Amino acid sequence: MSPATLSKKAIAASERLILALDVPDIDKAKALVDELGDSVRFYKVGLELFMTGEVFRLSDWLHGRGKKVFFDLKFFDIPNTVRSAVRQLRSRGGTFVTVHGNDEILKAAAEEKGDTKVLAVTALTSLDEGDLRDLGFQVDTETLVLSRARRALELGCDGVISSGMEVRALRESIGDKLFIVVPGIRPVENREADDQKRALDVEDAFARGADYIVIGRPIRNAPQPRQAAEAIQQRIANLFAQLR
Repeated sequence: MSPATLSKKAIAASERLILALDVPDIDKAKALVDELGDSVRFYKVGLELFMTGEVFRLSDWLHGRGKKVFFDLKFFDIPNTVRSAVRQLRSRGGTFVTVHGNDEILKAAAEEKGDTKVLAVTALTSLDEGDLRDLGFQVDTETLVLSRARRALELGCDGVISSGMEVRALRESIGDKLFIVVPGIRPVENREADDQKRALDVEDAFARGADYIVIGRPIRNAPQPRQAAEAIQQRIANLFAQLR
C-alpha cells in the first residue's frame, strides 16, 4: 500500500474508527461504551436509539466522557422540514449528521448546519446494482455515487457516506474536498453473511482513500468487544504511521 493513497486530513488515527452504537436501549449503549473505554472515541447513533426518546441524553453523556457523536438520522423530507430539523440538531454537539435526498434538501441542510458537518448519503451499502435498478436508477452504482457527491460538494455539504467500493473513484473525482465516511466495514476474520452487500476490509477502505470507517457488529458481537476494537485501532495506527 502506498502512503499516497491514504487520507491526509488532520484526523487523529484513533478517531478514524466510528463505532455504530446500534443497540435497543440507552442502558445497553452505556454498558458497551463503558466496556470499550478508551479504545473507541467516536460513536454513531442512529434511528434505533433515536426511537427510545433518550438519544440526546445519551449524546450528552457521551460528550461528557470526551467522545464524539455522529447522528446518523438520514433526514429526508421537504426542504423546510429538513432545514428546521438540522437547526434543532446543531445545538446538540454532533460532529456529523446524515441527510438524504435531492439538491434542495441537501442545500437546506447545509445552510443550517452550524458547526455540525453534513454528510450526504450516496447509495446505501445494503443496496447492490439489482436493488438500484429496482428503485428506478438507470445508471451503475459508481456513476450514481459520483454524481451525488459532486452535487453535495456544490451545495455546501461537508462529506458523503459511501461504500468503500466507490472511494477510489470519489478521490480521483473530487480529491480531498469532502470527508468520506465508509460504513459496512467487515474485518477479514468477521466477513459473516449479513445485510451489507458492498462491504470492504479495514485496510481496503483506507487504501482507497476513506477518511473514516464505521464498524458495528464485528466489534459489538465479538466475544471481547474491547479487544476487537483495540485490534482494529492498531491496524489503523499501523496504516497511518506511514504518513509520519
